[in-house]
Amino acid sequence: MTKPRAHRSAGGGDPPAAAPSAAAPRAAAQDDELVVLDADSRQPLPRELGELIAAARAVQSKAYAPYSGFAVGSAVRLGDGRIFTGANVENASYGLAVCAERTAVLAAVLAGGRQVVAVAVCTSLWPPAAPCGMCRQTLAEFAHDAEVVLCSPSGPAQRTRLSVLLPHAFRPSDLEQFAEQTPPAARAKRRP
Repeated sequence: MTKPRAHRSAGGGDPPAAAPSAAAPRAAAQDDELVVLDADSRQPLPRELGELIAAARAVQSKAYAPYSGFAVGSAVRLGDGRIFTGANVENASYGLAVCAERTAVLAAVLAGGRQVVAVAVCTSLWPPAAPCGMCRQTLAEFAHDAEVVLCSPSGPAQRTRLSVLLPHAFRPSDLEQFAEQTPPAARAKRRP
């Protein structure tokens, strides 16, 4: 089951520093997980992308992939800052498998989300695998041009955009345009 991940709002700032404790080394390790290098520039990615990558990496282990062994984790960030995760779930009837990106989007939609602004996908390949065509089209339904980061369980990440992965997406606006251009009587006709 996927569930929303907590996220501070951009205007909220960082929480006050806690007094040193035994948990302090773990907190530092968690902060280190958020520092991810861009594979091309070798510069650190923005913290928001590091959070998204950490979420995708963490959920990859929850994938159910007994047939292919190809575990995938994904995280989507909504316009309001919430993060939702998903992992692939395979089925003995292969066509019923659900990809990680779609499970993350479905979790976001079920929680009322409609605007995906960024996506992270974690696979155990280098270079990392990109979303399949069905996932790209699903993302296009809820993201005009989201940033997409592709990563492995560790190491740098590759940045791209949904418009690069799916340059001519079929969008709700295409259906609206069809409705505007086609008289209702013509839409209702069926060919034999």
